[in-house]
Amino acid sequence: MAQRPSSLKLEKERKRQQKQKEKVVRRANAKEVKSKRDECTPGEDPDIAGIRPGPQPLPEQWKY
Repeated sequence: MAQRPSSLKLEKERKRQQKQKEKVVRRANAKEVKSKRDECTPGEDPDIAGIRPGPQPLPEQWKY
């Protein structure tokens, strides 16, 4: 037997509300992770932070 249209609407609305709650939690987690990231000093490029000039040590796989 098929469900009544009103029950289908209620189910759809519950799913929508659940998805919105999950979205809020996901956004809060992303915001928390972003705030915990290592912050570099102003004017420092985060891609090259911590790299010293000159020759770099060889990776473990290349050492012999």
